[in-house]
Amino acid sequence: MKPHQKMLVGIAAGTVAGLLANQLAGGSEGLQWGVTNLTLPVGRIFIRLLLMLVVPLLFAALVMGVCELDMKQLGRLGVRTIGYTVVFSAIAVALGLVLVNLIRPGDGFNPEALQAAQKNPLALKAAPPPSSASPVGFLVAMVPDNPLRAAADGDMIGLIVFSLLFGAGLAVTQTPATLRLRETIQGLYDVMMRLIDGVLRLAPIGVAALLFSVTADLGAGILKNIAAYVFVVVLGLGLHMFGVYSLAVRFLGGRNPLGFFRDVRLAMVTAFSTASSNATLPTALKVAEENLQLPNHVSRFVLTAGSAMNQNGTALFEGVTVLFIAQVYGVQLSMGDQMVVMFICVLAGIGTAGVPAGSLPVIMMILGLFKIPVEGIGLILGVDRFLDMCRTTLNVTGDLAAAVYVARGESPSSASPESPAEPSV
Repeated sequence: MKPHQKMLVGIAAGTVAGLLANQLAGGSEGLQWGVTNLTLPVGRIFIRLLLMLVVPLLFAALVMGVCELDMKQLGRLGVRTIGYTVVFSAIAVALGLVLVNLIRPGDGFNPEALQAAQKNPLALKAAPPPSSASPVGFLVAMVPDNPLRAAADGDMIGLIVFSLLFGAGLAVTQTPATLRLRETIQGLYDVMMRLIDGVLRLAPIGVAALLFSVTADLGAGILKNIAAYVFVVVLGLGLHMFGVYSLAVRFLGGRNPLGFFRDVRLAMVTAFSTASSNATLPTALKVAEENLQLPNHVSRFVLTAGSAMNQNGTALFEGVTVLFIAQVYGVQLSMGDQMVVMFICVLAGIGTAGVPAGSLPVIMMILGLFKIPVEGIGLILGVDRFLDMCRTTLNVTGDLAAAVYVARGESPSSASPESPAEPSV
């Protein structure tokens, strides 16, 4: 069977077995012993294997994402691309947070199930970082005095800031030693991705164990919440794609939104089918140069950088997922906490791997930061493949919309000699 088929088998087996156990022996000591000593440890080992890879993967991905901007040679394009990415990622995350707070897909458990969830020893009340008491203190604490200690202590904001600064320094330092260092960090990234691929091969067993543990405790009520969660994510992605991007293409790119979506439909279909921004990159480049008729130097730079950095759909998905799992376990996140979540999602979107399931380690990192049970990630793994296809479609469409915006500010004379710009449309 293919990996996603194995995942479906694990999802079905864990869910059905958990529901049957809840109906036949819900609340019994025997069931609690089985969950505590058998299925929950298996699920936790799977989660810990993924968490083990978060720090090196995040560091390598962020550093290489910034390095690929080549800021010394393409500073103008880089500034415009980064500015667009940050603004529209923030809009995407804010839209997702508003929807998840309005619809609240994680609410609705019966009192007994909610009480059982809150008894989980990991379900502690979220505590904001001590430095978030004031905006100035938060800004100061963002810069770590010791990046190794920040990584060891789980200070992911500090690690992200250090990684971005390290990547920027590596991008503007061109020596034989730094070129070798860049290759080494790329090698680290490749190894982490291979290890994650290996861990995900264990996903059918880990997911089955996690879903059994959850559904055995909470019963069928959780399925309604998962459906509501999927609705919120898809609604947010749809509003951002056909609402925000339409406005961006019209007013920033000077194009008809209907014509834009018609021209990029091949890239959208490829992104949906592969669930990978990296795998869709060749198709996106073809669409940008042949259908949208963008200057080659713009499309190649923006789309290449965007496949690693402009992850609007992923940022929205991460924010919604964190709040959904917090709602499920009754963990209250203040408005300040949610702003921190939004900030992390925007920054982490720069380094999220453009491959299937690339956002899961980032989500678990944020859950751990706010003391939300990381086991809750098992609730969404069953629908992650479908949502991955949807958010990748938004990511790729956003890359093309960004290329349209950047190209509008480029004169034909700024194109490289070997790649002259096409006439403006």
